[in-house]
Amino acid sequence: MNCLTLKKSNCMNCYKCIRHCPVKAIRFSGGQAHIINNECILCGQCFVVCPQNAKEIVNETEKAKVLLQSGDPVYVSLAPSFIANYPGVGIEAMARALMKLGFAGVEETAIGATMVKTEYERMLKEEARDVIISSCCHSVNLLIQKYFPAALEYLADVVSPMQAHCLDLKRRYPNAKTVFIGPCVAKKDEAEHYNGIVDAVLTFEELTRWLEAEDILLEKIMDQNEESRARFFPTTGGILKTMAQDMPGFTYMAVDGVENCKAALREIIAGKVHKCFIEMSACVGSCVGGPVMEKNAHAVIQDYIAVSDYAGEKDFPVNQPDPLEMKKAFSSIAHHLQEPSESEIYSVLRQMGKFRPEQELNCGSCGYNTCREKAIAIIQGKAEISMCLPYLKDKAESFSDTIVENTPNGLIVLNEKLEVQQINSAARRLMNIRSASDVMGAHVARILEPEAFVSVLNSRRNTLSQRTYLAEYKRYVDMTVIYDYDSRLLIGIMRDVTEEEMAREKKEDISQKTIEVADRVVEKQMRIVQEIASLLGETAAETKIALTKLKESIINE
Repeated sequence: MNCLTLKKSNCMNCYKCIRHCPVKAIRFSGGQAHIINNECILCGQCFVVCPQNAKEIVNETEKAKVLLQSGDPVYVSLAPSFIANYPGVGIEAMARALMKLGFAGVEETAIGATMVKTEYERMLKEEARDVIISSCCHSVNLLIQKYFPAALEYLADVVSPMQAHCLDLKRRYPNAKTVFIGPCVAKKDEAEHYNGIVDAVLTFEELTRWLEAEDILLEKIMDQNEESRARFFPTTGGILKTMAQDMPGFTYMAVDGVENCKAALREIIAGKVHKCFIEMSACVGSCVGGPVMEKNAHAVIQDYIAVSDYAGEKDFPVNQPDPLEMKKAFSSIAHHLQEPSESEIYSVLRQMGKFRPEQELNCGSCGYNTCREKAIAIIQGKAEISMCLPYLKDKAESFSDTIVENTPNGLIVLNEKLEVQQINSAARRLMNIRSASDVMGAHVARILEPEAFVSVLNSRRNTLSQRTYLAEYKRYVDMTVIYDYDSRLLIGIMRDVTEEEMAREKKEDISQKTIEVADRVVEKQMRIVQEIASLLGETAAETKIALTKLKESIINE
C-alpha cells in the first residue's frame, strides 16, 4: 500500500528525508523525492523530518465513515499509546467520544497485546527456539523481510496485537468491522496486506481532525481500571514488562530504533546471539515515539510516565486463542537492485570529482553515509550527481573563480569592517600587489582611500562608475561600489581607464595646441591685413593729393 505520498510542489531539494531514511528507500529525480515502495519499511521518518511538509500519509477517515454507513457494527481497537497522545483522557472518555461518531464500541489494543505476550511465553516454553524476535512492529517485520531475510527464521510467527485484538473482536461480534487507531504509518500497510482482519486504520491526527469537525470534545476523565499491564506495550521494553521472563538460560532484551535493530540483526545472522528473546521496535522509544503521535516534539519522559501511570500490574482477562489462530506467516520480499561493478562505481566517483580516496569526504550531506554508497545509488537510478554538496560547492566556486580571475576589471570584496575578504589578479596588478595573501584580512585603507566604501556602507546607496584617480598608483579607474545585503559585503569593481584618460588628456593637449596655433595664425593674418590696409590708406592719400594738384594745374592754365 502506498501509505506515504509526496506533494511535489513542496519538495525543495533539501535531502533531509534521505539523510534520515534508515534504508535509503527514496529516489531523487528532477529535484524531487520519490518514495520507493518496495524498499520502504514505513518507519515514517521522512514524514517526521520533512521541513516542507512534502510527505503525506494516506487518510482513511472516509473509509472509516463508509464502514459506519454499511449497517454493520464497527468497533475500534485503540492503541495503548493514546494515553500519551491525549493526556488525562481515559479509555472510557475516549469510548464516549468515539461512539458519538457512530462506532459500536471501543476497546484497547492492549487486550490483543495480552494474547500476543501469552503466545510468546508459550513459544519459549514449548518450542525449541534459540532466538525469538518479537513481531509486533510491522516496520521491523518489513526490515527483516526486505533487508535481512536470513533472520526470518528468528521472527516470531505471531500476529501483532492489532491483529490479535481485531480477530478477537470479530469472533465476539458477528459481522463486525474493525478500525485500528494509533501512532503508526506501517499499520495501514499491515492492515492492507493481511486482508480481512483490520478494515481501516486511522492515525491519532486523523481522529483529532474528525472529532473537531464534529465538535466532539474529549473529556479529561481518567478511569480506575488497573488490570492493564499490557498497556506498557507502546514503550521500549514494554513487551518484556508483561512477560514472565522465567526461561532458564534465556536473555530478554529490548532494542529500539532502526539502526540499532539493523546492528542486532547482523549479530544474529552472524551467529553471535543465542538463547535470547529480543523485543524490537523501529521507533526510538517504541510506539510512544511513533511518527504520527500528534505532538511536534515527543516528550520522552512525560509520555513514558503517562503510560506507566495508566498501566497496572495485572493482565486483561482474555480468552486466549488457539496457537494456530495466532500464527502469521512471513516471507522474503525481494527488491532487485543492480549490483554495479568497481569500474562503474569509479566512473561515477570521477564524475563527482572524487579521483582519490582522500577526496571521498563521506560527509553525508547527500543523505548517504559514504561517497561510494552515493555512487552506487546513482548507478541504481536512486540519486543524482548534483546531490553532492562538496561537488556543487567546488563546481560553483570553480566557475565563480574562473569569472573573477579572468575578468579584466579589478574586484575587491570587503566586510563591514572594511577588511579585505577577496581580491582578484586584475586588482592586484592595478595596485602592484604581489599576492592576495599580502592584503587578505587587512583594512582597505592600507591599499586604497576608503571614502567611497565608507560612503556606500553608511548610506546603503551604491556608487556606479565614479571616475577616480589613484594617486599612489598613478592610475585612473571607474569605481563602482555595491553593498550586498545578503552577504553583508562591499564589492568594489575597478575598471582601469588610465590609457583612456591619458588619451583624452593627450587629445585635449593637441586640441589646445591647435587652438593656440590657430590663434597665432589669425593674429598674424590680422596684422598683415592691418599693414596692407595702412599702406593702401597712405597710397590713396598721396594719389588724391597728386590728382588734386594735377586738377588745379589744369584749371589754372
